Amino acid sequence: MTSSRTAGNGFAPASSSRRGFLLKQLTPAVSCLELELNGAARRARVTGATVAGWRLQLSQLWRPCQCCTSPPHSADWLSLATLGRMSLREHALSLFRSAVGTVRPAPMMKRALKLQGDRCPQLLVKGQAFPVKRDLYLVGFGKAVLGMAAAAEEILGDHLVRGVISVPLGIQESLQRAGMQEMLLKPHSKIQVIEGAKNNLPDAEALKGAVAIQQLAEGLTADDLLLVLISGGGSALLPAPIPPILLEEKEKLTKMLASRGAAIQELNIVRKTLSVLKGGGLAQLAYPAQVVSLILSDVIGDPLDIIASGPTAASSHSVQDCLQVLAKYNLLHNLPKSVETVLSSSPTKPTAPENYSHVSNIIIGSNTLALDEAKHHAESLGYAALVLSAGIRGEVGRVSTLYCQLIRLVCLGLAGRAEEPLGDEVRGNLLQLAAELEIPGLDLAKFLQALRGLGPERPVCILAGGETTVQLQGSGKGGRNQELALRVGLGLHRAQAMEGSSPQGRCEIIFFSGGTDGQDGPTEAAGAFCSSGLVAEALQEGLDVEAFLRNNDSYTFFSQFQGGHHLLVTGLTGTNVMDIQAILIRALERS
Repeated sequence: MTSSRTAGNGFAPASSSRRGFLLKQLTPAVSCLELELNGAARRARVTGATVAGWRLQLSQLWRPCQCCTSPPHSADWLSLATLGRMSLREHALSLFRSAVGTVRPAPMMKRALKLQGDRCPQLLVKGQAFPVKRDLYLVGFGKAVLGMAAAAEEILGDHLVRGVISVPLGIQESLQRAGMQEMLLKPHSKIQVIEGAKNNLPDAEALKGAVAIQQLAEGLTADDLLLVLISGGGSALLPAPIPPILLEEKEKLTKMLASRGAAIQELNIVRKTLSVLKGGGLAQLAYPAQVVSLILSDVIGDPLDIIASGPTAASSHSVQDCLQVLAKYNLLHNLPKSVETVLSSSPTKPTAPENYSHVSNIIIGSNTLALDEAKHHAESLGYAALVLSAGIRGEVGRVSTLYCQLIRLVCLGLAGRAEEPLGDEVRGNLLQLAAELEIPGLDLAKFLQALRGLGPERPVCILAGGETTVQLQGSGKGGRNQELALRVGLGLHRAQAMEGSSPQGRCEIIFFSGGTDGQDGPTEAAGAFCSSGLVAEALQEGLDVEAFLRNNDSYTFFSQFQGGHHLLVTGLTGTNVMDIQAILIRALERS
């Protein structure tokens, strides 16, 4: 974790009683919060020896780790914010940690899943009761499923008879190396772990996992209960083509479709049609057992038939839809014999929803849930907080423009100028941008009305989430979150340069974007922070932001700029609900 470089705010040197009080308030909030401890110490102007003493006391109470395993309570953070006078950057970091913390496997599973009763046990999932008549089994697949399974086994205890999970190659070693023992299964676990899908691509090992899951499901009876754990990345970990199709044939076909420009939705239609377990196949194989699926969503809108290709959800597509996709890309007459055989014998209509009456699909973690937690956390820090959308999508260039215009409008509001003609112009720009981006579920007019109702006396926090895209033009290293943050920084710089006496100049602004899985593209960072002064400060170091963006080289920029201080580095989080963005703005005190 990078250490804070935030400058002090001019507090007088702390007395010994104040230092003791500060430590008392810091202690409950410092589970892996080395950054905050250093920042608070610097602002309180205590000596290095005092900081070493704090660190020693804290190390006896908490094990440091790469990411917060148990996010601090809002009250603790409020004490830290008030006493240590946290910077906007530290506020932003704490918001990200609280959002990720609420969708980490252990706390998420413990909130959603309970087992009650011994003689007549019942599985309680978010208030719904499922009687355990005979045996309880577990299967799972996805990037976050190992941690989910570890938490589930702890909750289910001896009631769990057996389980099989398919997880990414190397994840057990990675979690072990990161010191995240709570996400690993205990010795002598009843759950079999099969690793596969190297580089998130279906392979022979992932096929073994899918076959083991299929065999377990096929052996269930009407008195059994099957608990299914699903998270993002589950599709690649569940490749079981319908015989006689070989895995290589199915993958070759999907690669041909992708090379001809097929959209992800079209690829999924073909994958599901040719799969044993996807598109509701797992649920049908488990019949007549009761199937309860706990789902961590990594898809905008949380569509059950899309997350991990919907193995326990009724498919809305038929074989005719698959044939239309193949015809569109001129592949109907270039199919392997095995694929022709399966397509000619498949039902023409999708399975009726009533055939899924034995299935309950329950979303237990999502971007929306993470944003709600971040909103409450921001409010506890004294912000007027609003959630823009959990469905932000589109090319980062357009999305960054949306965020820059929002920042401009908030700064106008804090300056008491939101109702001037300039404010109307900015609102018009925002409405046009939102229409172009087609962000699902976003009522921007309603959001802007809520923004209008905020008073100038409180700092403002705008939260959003989703998944943007990057148009690759260069050969640099980066990720969508880092590129988005860098583009916002450039947009703020340009706006300030054009307007001269811009209201932005009278506001302190921080923007960040971070991937909740802890990894943004092929980099060690989850994302990055930016401020309105980033571009000017970078120029002083001889760094040309526009040149880095032309080469899609955001990670290299943030690594070099101020020694990597603006990178958001968390390490593995063990979860994934897409990305989270936040805008934090407070008016500067007038001298």
